[in-house]
Amino acid sequence: MEPTLDVGQRVLVNRFIYHFEDPSTGDIVVFHPPAGADTSAECGVPHSPKEACPRPTPTESDQNFIKRIVAGPGDTLAVRDGHPVVNGVEKTDEPYIQPSTTCGVCNLPKPITIPPDHYFMMGDNRGESDDSRYWGPVPRDWIIGKAFATYWPPDRIGIF
Repeated sequence: MEPTLDVGQRVLVNRFIYHFEDPSTGDIVVFHPPAGADTSAECGVPHSPKEACPRPTPTESDQNFIKRIVAGPGDTLAVRDGHPVVNGVEKTDEPYIQPSTTCGVCNLPKPITIPPDHYFMMGDNRGESDDSRYWGPVPRDWIIGKAFATYWPPDRIGIF
């Protein structure tokens, strides 16, 4: 999630908010990724190298990941120059990202449709992030909560 978060930085997470409202595009969330995401970036189904992974593996990992939601249920998603193209609209107003156009998953022109009750996650360091582009959308039930502030180290205390 660099440059938004540094390695080793600690965050506060609201575990209750998604009991009352749906996650939104742009939210930074802590979640359990699909099994295989933490070791081999495994996709749940065979797919074209020109599209993001459209389905996760069926079981969740016990690891905690933190990423940004870039698309939600029913959205179509492609990736152009590291930016999500959601429902045909490229999101280029992302001042928080570290862009990259040279990574293997920075250009995925074939759109996928996000399944019901799933969310597509991308890290802010687009060229170095292992995220939903590799291992698929995340079921809502695997989302732990919304990150809203940092508390460590002291010189990086702040609210998102």
